[in-house]
Amino acid sequence: MLRERLQPFINRDLEISSLLVSPDILHDIKKMTQLSKEQSDISDLVANAKEYIHILDSIEENKTLIFDPELGELAKEELKYLESREDELQLEIKKLLIPKDPNDGRNVFLEIRAGTGGDEAAIFVGNLLGAYLRYIDSKGWKTEIMSMSEGEFGGYREVVVLVKGERVYGRLKYEGGTHRVQRVPATESQGRIHTSAITVAIMPEADEVEIELSPNDLKIDVMRASGNGGQSVNTTDSAVRITHIPTGIVVINQDEKSQHKNKDKALKVLRARIFDIKIREQMALERENRSAQVGSGDRSERIRTYNYPQNRITDHRIGLTIYRLDEILSGGLLDDLIEPADAYYQAEAMKATE
Repeated sequence: MLRERLQPFINRDLEISSLLVSPDILHDIKKMTQLSKEQSDISDLVANAKEYIHILDSIEENKTLIFDPELGELAKEELKYLESREDELQLEIKKLLIPKDPNDGRNVFLEIRAGTGGDEAAIFVGNLLGAYLRYIDSKGWKTEIMSMSEGEFGGYREVVVLVKGERVYGRLKYEGGTHRVQRVPATESQGRIHTSAITVAIMPEADEVEIELSPNDLKIDVMRASGNGGQSVNTTDSAVRITHIPTGIVVINQDEKSQHKNKDKALKVLRARIFDIKIREQMALERENRSAQVGSGDRSERIRTYNYPQNRITDHRIGLTIYRLDEILSGGLLDDLIEPADAYYQAEAMKATE
């Protein structure tokens, strides 16, 4: 029963409160900080648990009164409210019981790459990047361009953006995957609809302590930057290519005029990609140990189709179709897509905890 599952959290909260005023803990700042954080992490669950148990007790009490000639009608009315509140609390508590993703509070590297479709795919990378940047701006988050490779006819073959803010990964983590676009390219004289695809990766930022990069594992090459002309082309060997030998991951950065800055940015992206691999390996292991598969994050998975002629966006994972493609992308109103996906995966996670 849910009630029995909640009592240990209430007991632990009482235990922490007692420990926090004990002389030993008062003189141990590190332990006090750990306990305070633990208590803060379970505070919402404990508050809801206490109310839920009180509601259950009140329901039982009112059930004994429904046949009372004087208090029966009042008890029936009270029961309607109590049972409704019981349902609300059950749902809230199940959400709170979902194991928290420790990476939800991290900044992320947003990586968008052109896939099948050539120039049209690169152009759509630019379109989707614009939608993400408008969304990011609406959230008050900050961005830093880490690297970008422009397409020959517009857009980008690849772009990596560091997004900084509150719970960025928690908000964007289900955006990873293959995004497919269907529309008539500007260069299409016959008016035929083409299908192209791009991939999006959402990689949590990792620091140097979490992902240590041994110099012996790195092959670092410097070269002259290349591009379509203008400021993106340097006349010195400032571009940097770093190969992580154990994984074969290659990161190239050439956007800064300084070789040192390009190397620093490339190392940050490399750490994120290695950290991302570790997270995916952990997710795969967890999926083996439970019946429900919650958010595989597989980049080969086709997650959305953007159909311009029909002004339609379809999220294939959750069966959602919205006929406001122009409004959502041009206005950066991605919450209309992100929130339903988040709710779906929350519901799947709740099933996995039952």
